[in-house]
Amino acid sequence: MPPSRGSLVEVALPVPLPRAFNYRLAGPVPRPGTRVRVPFRNRTVVGWVLGPGSEVPGLRDVVSVLEQEPSIDTELWNLAQWVAKYYVVPLGVVLRAMLPARMTNPTATEPAPARRAMVRVAHSMGTLEELDRIFGRARRQREAYEQLVGAGGSQALAALLEGGFSRGVIGGLEEKGLVRVRKEVVVRDPFRDEEVEEEPAHAPTPAQRKVLARLGAGLGDGGGAFLLHGVTGSGKTLVYIELIRRVVGGGGGAVVLVPEIALTPQTVARFRQAFGDLVAVLHSGLSDGERQDAWRQLRSGEKRIAVGARSAVFAPVSALGAIVVDEEHDGSYKQSEAPRYSARDVAVVRARRTGAVCVLGSATPSLESWLNARSGKYALLELPDRVGGGVLPGVRVVDLRVRPPEAPPAASGLRPAPDDGPTPPPPPPRILSPMLADAVRRRLSRREQTILLLNRRGYATFALCESCGAVGECIDCSVSMTLHRARRRMICHHCGHAEDPPTRCPRCGSREMTYGGLGTEQVERVLLESLPGARVARMDMDTTRGKWSHRNILERVRKGEVDILLGTQMIAKGLDFPRVTLVGVINADTGLHLPDFRSCERTFQLLSQVAGRAGRGSLPGEVVIQTYVPDHYVVRAAVAHDYRGFVERELGARTDPPYPPHLRMARILLNSPVQADALAAAESLDKWLRDRRLEGVEVLGPAPAPIERLHGRYRWHVLLRGGVAGIGRTLRSVAANFRARGSDVRVSLDRDPLHLM
Repeated sequence: MPPSRGSLVEVALPVPLPRAFNYRLAGPVPRPGTRVRVPFRNRTVVGWVLGPGSEVPGLRDVVSVLEQEPSIDTELWNLAQWVAKYYVVPLGVVLRAMLPARMTNPTATEPAPARRAMVRVAHSMGTLEELDRIFGRARRQREAYEQLVGAGGSQALAALLEGGFSRGVIGGLEEKGLVRVRKEVVVRDPFRDEEVEEEPAHAPTPAQRKVLARLGAGLGDGGGAFLLHGVTGSGKTLVYIELIRRVVGGGGGAVVLVPEIALTPQTVARFRQAFGDLVAVLHSGLSDGERQDAWRQLRSGEKRIAVGARSAVFAPVSALGAIVVDEEHDGSYKQSEAPRYSARDVAVVRARRTGAVCVLGSATPSLESWLNARSGKYALLELPDRVGGGVLPGVRVVDLRVRPPEAPPAASGLRPAPDDGPTPPPPPPRILSPMLADAVRRRLSRREQTILLLNRRGYATFALCESCGAVGECIDCSVSMTLHRARRRMICHHCGHAEDPPTRCPRCGSREMTYGGLGTEQVERVLLESLPGARVARMDMDTTRGKWSHRNILERVRKGEVDILLGTQMIAKGLDFPRVTLVGVINADTGLHLPDFRSCERTFQLLSQVAGRAGRGSLPGEVVIQTYVPDHYVVRAAVAHDYRGFVERELGARTDPPYPPHLRMARILLNSPVQADALAAAESLDKWLRDRRLEGVEVLGPAPAPIERLHGRYRWHVLLRGGVAGIGRTLRSVAANFRARGSDVRVSLDRDPLHLM
């Protein structure tokens, strides 16, 4: 008989091509979802078996089958197919996003098991006489042995050594046959040895019990989507924990999504206190090995609660009973690269498909979620009051257009300046107005804490030639460069290009260079100069590059080692420090006037969220907002804590012309390193779309993107407005049939975009 030619398999690959590929395999066709290593062009990639393939010219062989059983179960496999179809992205690209990076790396090997030396009791003694006889005068050996027994019979060797016991003491126990020291495989858990601060148990308030009753009914009635609108400090996290306690008690699992990695330490601590080792953490700050271990523990059922950022929506939790999306309005739930999914929307779909309860929680819900609740698609639950009888902080507004009077003398009750030192200079009023500066000084004198928000990092946001007016731009992006004074570099915050600060204008050669705009680095310097002795911590992208830097900064705040926490938007959400009694917004207008229809919504949410950090304990809170537009409806609504008033005004503003949430949108972005080719491709797409006389879809554009050049590529976009079905049909047609011509023209599809920049 002639030798067998093997099987033909169809494989989904993580490449930006809207099709699958056929390969030959020496063996039977694996189950759908099985990972395989295959050649693609001049490299090797990891793909996923779809099923039997077809005979086509030039078939290549599968290099290897990577698993006996698919890593992705049926539920997640079906969810991946929905994501691929809805967001119009190749299935392989979605599957790559669902798995730990090591599992999709074609050159990665299985990680070597992590090991650590463990000391275990080999012989137990039960009487004091026996202990006295064995140890005699070996006091340290006896103390080490008793500590091991008290710890349950085992302890890490490193922990014993750190506790003051020498290796000789442990060796003496080994010689007596009382303990054994062995290297054992351990699961990499970055939170394993972290102490969890015990918090007092809180009984749910009547409002929380009412919400939990509705959610409990959902657990027994096929799930459903719930929008939990609770003011800051109303106890939404307690609701999440009690809901998941019921799910776990019934043998189920849960997923908890948080928007920022900075929020994860506090959230993890709350859930670990409630559920112990059942909690696994999934976020990009973990090493590949830590992430893969957490993923496998969830897959096996050893851990049943996944807590993490956006990609944790794909956590392999079996018997899924609940998905929580905390701060559901947050823009970080939207993936900026393919697959451009919204974790919030995927969570709703996954819960619906599995019969789980999905809770979308926020003090400032997105307009999409609010309209869904108002129309009955989601059930609306509300927590209108802070727990413990607390009240929302009072808000004062500083009009930055008004030149302040001369600074008044220090108010009574403040700590006087040292007699032997110069009086510190007053802060520039455009950075810290007299009202805000005085409020900060009062907190310092009372040993209370302050949070200051400025949503721009760096020292100055542009370099200006005073002779010709030129502003220095990035060589690869059409944006100004930001001065980072500590690093003595001008840096582009979009592509990362860095260069020395200019000494001459590149346009006219003048040396009359100055710097304008304000960033967190400059505010930090002002605080240190004008408030000597104040302990300031800055939290932005520049100070949080390390693996645990977010957690370390927040831990210092929690311990009272920081007087003023200064930062960008990452400090605005989820932080709960009872001694923070003042929140100051350095400039409320930084994102208000961007050419994006969501700019007002994002600004209101940011102001409301950061204001909610004040007065969360027994001490009253205060908020000071500095702005050039004090009469803007966004500022007025934030001052009044009036979410409903803002929503009604904003929904009306998006009616004519219509914008989401009144309809759906999609953005088709075309970019090329050649400006003319980007424009030509956009015009070609516009004509291609209009020739098809699309039903129920309006085409807007083409137009240059607000940031026309990014990473050295010129960008034009075409916008689509219409209904769900029409938008979907159009995007799928573009992906399958439109071909752009020109030099390296790339076409990206973004359904339900959050940003149009």
